[in-house]
Amino acid sequence: MPNVQVSPEVSVEYETFGDPSHPPVLLVMGFGAQMIAWHDDFCRVLAQRGRYVIRYDNRDCGLSTKFDDHPVDMGEFIATVSSGDIPSALGMLVYTLRDMADDGLGLLTALGIERAHVVGTSMGGMIAQTMAVTRPERVLSLTSMMSTTGETEYGLSSPEARAVLAGPKPSDREGYIAAAERELAWASKRYGDPTAVRELAARSYDRAYYPAGLARQLAAMTLAGSRADALRQLRIPTLVVHGLDDTLIDPSGGRRTAELVRGSKLLLIPDMGHDRPRQLWPEIIDALESHSS
Repeated sequence: MPNVQVSPEVSVEYETFGDPSHPPVLLVMGFGAQMIAWHDDFCRVLAQRGRYVIRYDNRDCGLSTKFDDHPVDMGEFIATVSSGDIPSALGMLVYTLRDMADDGLGLLTALGIERAHVVGTSMGGMIAQTMAVTRPERVLSLTSMMSTTGETEYGLSSPEARAVLAGPKPSDREGYIAAAERELAWASKRYGDPTAVRELAARSYDRAYYPAGLARQLAAMTLAGSRADALRQLRIPTLVVHGLDDTLIDPSGGRRTAELVRGSKLLLIPDMGHDRPRQLWPEIIDALESHSS
């Protein structure tokens, strides 16, 4: 997989699938997840539908640039935000969601792509929304998947899901893989697959175990603020996808996104949680193919 410099301080690891002459689709992954969370087979099937698929590691994750010189303690950051001390929380901010959006756009530039269909999931949906509202001339279409608007009253996590997300994970390989099954708390109730969760955890651990980046990404996501006003002004073709089983980002986040973006399409998928079960790929990929036509 190649690595490319997208700004003076950031290089990005990426991988492509399909024919570069086909319409480009940029896949943006979520909080703490490497690009391989966009399953290889998912990317291949989308490429077989006539799309040039690009996936990449966000900064502070996978094999992209790490910000080791700016340590942030996860527990301290969460406690500071929870106490309402936003000025102190902002003092821990190393980079912003806009910076993360610029990384993705910088990758497109490095690949010689002026405009692309942008698909983001979870925090990646927030990054994709940011790309669309700040650089609309670069975005052919937006797909915001299992994400939200930055407004604090929408897309809330259930207490159980929030506890799993914020909880510590073992640092040893075996413990890390076993603990990944806790993420079934927000998976599809019907299709949640412990084996698939463990396989991704094992592959992620072996590829690039890097928990230090989580707090910095969380700060960027948490302190991004509301995108509501900007989304109201967005005039890019927009598809919003959300699973009705999602307990990590409640479906109200997707509904609100679709409500704000004029002319957007809302696809609510029964039996999908905060995941993309293989059984639901046909519906998801059909929607992406149609939206990126």
